[in-house]
Amino acid sequence: MVAALRSHFNGKTKISGNFGSLSGIAAVFSACLLSALPAYAVEIASPDGRIVVDVDTRNGIPGYSITFNDKPVLNFSRLGLQFQKAPDFVEGFDIASVETKTTDLVWTQPWGEEKDIRDHHKEARIVFQSQTGPARQMTVTFRVFDDGVGFRYDIPAQAGVDAIKITDELTEFTFHDNLKAWWIPAYKDNRYEYQYAASSIDSLDVIHTPATFEGDKIAISIHEAALTDYASMTLRRPMMHGQTLKADLVPWADGIKVYANASFKTPWRTIQIADTAYELANSRMILNLNEPNALGDVSWVKPGKYVGIWWCAHIRTCTWETGEKHGATTENTMRYMDFAAKYGFDGVLVEGWNIGWDGNWYENGDLFRFTEPTPDFDIEKIAAHGRKVGVPLIGHHETSANIVNYEKQLDAAFAFSEKHGMRAVKTGYVGSRLNDTEWHHGQYMVQHFQNVVETAARHHIAIDAHEPIKDTGLRRTYPNMMTREGARGGEYDAWSHAAQGNHPDHATILPYTRMLSGPMDYTAGIVDLRFGEQEENGVSSTVAKQLALMVVIYSPLQMAADLPENYEGHPGFQFIRDVPADWEESIALDGRIGAYFVMARKDRNSPDWYLGAVSDEQARTITVPLDFLDNATTYRAEIYADGEGAHWLDNPQPLAVKTKTVTAEDSLNLELAQGGGQAIRFTPLAAR
Repeated sequence: MVAALRSHFNGKTKISGNFGSLSGIAAVFSACLLSALPAYAVEIASPDGRIVVDVDTRNGIPGYSITFNDKPVLNFSRLGLQFQKAPDFVEGFDIASVETKTTDLVWTQPWGEEKDIRDHHKEARIVFQSQTGPARQMTVTFRVFDDGVGFRYDIPAQAGVDAIKITDELTEFTFHDNLKAWWIPAYKDNRYEYQYAASSIDSLDVIHTPATFEGDKIAISIHEAALTDYASMTLRRPMMHGQTLKADLVPWADGIKVYANASFKTPWRTIQIADTAYELANSRMILNLNEPNALGDVSWVKPGKYVGIWWCAHIRTCTWETGEKHGATTENTMRYMDFAAKYGFDGVLVEGWNIGWDGNWYENGDLFRFTEPTPDFDIEKIAAHGRKVGVPLIGHHETSANIVNYEKQLDAAFAFSEKHGMRAVKTGYVGSRLNDTEWHHGQYMVQHFQNVVETAARHHIAIDAHEPIKDTGLRRTYPNMMTREGARGGEYDAWSHAAQGNHPDHATILPYTRMLSGPMDYTAGIVDLRFGEQEENGVSSTVAKQLALMVVIYSPLQMAADLPENYEGHPGFQFIRDVPADWEESIALDGRIGAYFVMARKDRNSPDWYLGAVSDEQARTITVPLDFLDNATTYRAEIYADGEGAHWLDNPQPLAVKTKTVTAEDSLNLELAQGGGQAIRFTPLAAR
């Protein structure tokens, strides 16, 4: 049987992982440990056969390569790790054994962009054994899905080694072609909050993930999954290495990349692959590479929409600090709660409620108190009013990047939040360094976030993290880690002239980059797009685009970010009230990165569908087939489109609301203004 699975490959035995074509042989082979074989290479194919991974050693160096549709994607790319005062996993290796298996199952998210998710992949667990030097063993597990590849290191304890200090991860991604990359820079003071740049791979320096790469009939995203107790991975292009990107782990202040036990597992390195860039948004691979729910009953985790005392502080009609214009007062908070109750919102966020905001707050990290309200914020009265009207507070913990001060108060802070009926807390870490020494993206912050999420879970509280560590799908394992910022959000439009905030193409890049990692609290839904004394500041968007972003940019805690008085009587407010925050199904329909994007989502709690489409600074018409709708049903389409003369800079306010009867056999021509968008609700009228 084993002989039937061998073929000649570079002078070694090749074990094929295309198990779907091996029928009954595969079932037996998948349970076999092939430790008695001579040195060989391993091939693993996706269930549909379009993605093929070859794993091999060359001159004793472990590595892998990938093809897609029979065309090379990644050339031989090395694997390995380096340690301080321990034998490295660099060279002198050969493949010693392989275990393979196939998984095909469906699991259900308690909330999410998709209710039921299929996990169908082929797996090869490959053991590399040193042939020279000290005895060393390294296991690398590959999982190959129809939408990409994940692999991780699994290091058993080595003889004479009690603990590990990782000084470098040698993982490479050597592209066959010099693709166009969409990226943000790493190791910058503003964390992930940059507008995206586009350039060829051979021009890159060091960038964050997820990073997306485009070529002829191919799109690739490189990221990671299940990041726990390890450093975040950035990508660095080594000098003189052309189209090779190398894992660059964010270090501790002392230069060590990761402190690990004698045996440890790394996060999964992920390579999502699709024919076109918009199809990357339909991948669920990163979630599939995370462990199942570790919290048990999470019925207390509630998706929903919220409003908050937040936007007013950004546009300076109120302040975080106490004084005449203080936003977080008892009366103002109760006013927001009444508004939320009247219009069906699920919570009220309040920023500036606690001691620490007075003065230069972003340098006051040691002054914040998370159980001490300001004198004008009567927490008992506010919490009682929230219970009366059925609208809980959403807490806010700004740390100004002082982790030491926050962790001293962590359990008390969440106990305080639980006592006062808060179901969610928004955390913040404004600052270029944690405790003035550590990067936001190293192992220190990863460990801190794990502490926060687990502490919050003990008090039945969900987390919305700003200035976070990037999302890597841990919401599957810890469903109370609901959403986060992790990119340049809507607040940047509050601080600048409309032409200097988020560029109109920003929202047409996020679905292909940042959003591939998970939900984002972008804070959309602004309907008064010009503000300030001379109305020079403003959002670089039309109103219709702001509505569309409620569908395009997914968050289970979705903020309607504008002021209550701006919503009252506005024709677009109905869509904001209607659009859900929890979905049965999500389908990216069309798009081109940096130009436009179209997303359709089905409500988890009704038969309604919603569609959002956004454009860059160019006007365009997009024809969208409606074949995602039930083909036996007639629908009423309630359309919120750019009004006559709408333009993101010169005339952002016009909004046209109309209705149309449609079926799954129809197509709609979506006319998007410059910097515009369109939002649609499809409600069943009758079965056909």
